[in-house]
Amino acid sequence: MKRNPKVYLDTSVLSALFDDKNPERKNLTRIFFNQTENFQIFISDLTLAEIERTVNVQLKRKLQKLVDKFDVVKTNEDVERVAEEYIKQGAVPEGYPEDAYHIALTVIYEMDYLLSWNFRHIVRKRTIDVIRMVNTLHGLRQVEIMAPPEIL
Repeated sequence: MKRNPKVYLDTSVLSALFDDKNPERKNLTRIFFNQTENFQIFISDLTLAEIERTVNVQLKRKLQKLVDKFDVVKTNEDVERVAEEYIKQGAVPEGYPEDAYHIALTVIYEMDYLLSWNFRHIVRKRTIDVIRMVNTLHGLRQVEIMAPPEIL
């Protein structure tokens, strides 16, 4: 029996579903969410903390309701160690440790995909190349990093 791929969603994917400022991204995200039955969807305790910090109360409630049905993985020492290595090797800028943690969570919990709309620090060639290098050097599983439309 074939298992559905394990997919980790960072906060940018969740919030894009409610972003009226970027209708194309919102629509592409909606198309992905209409097909989530084909995947095992995961978020993390970090994602929940980021949602909790959402200032717009209406948006925060929508996000909380959306993630209610997803499995949650938790940050631990292994995640911290790997995230710090990603930052040390320049995969993610030091000032954005959450982005390194999102990636490390997907690796430690052996996800197949990390979906993100963050093209500045996550879905970019340099980040992906450094992540692959670090994972190879440390015997860690590789993860595919992409934007939501790429997985469909």
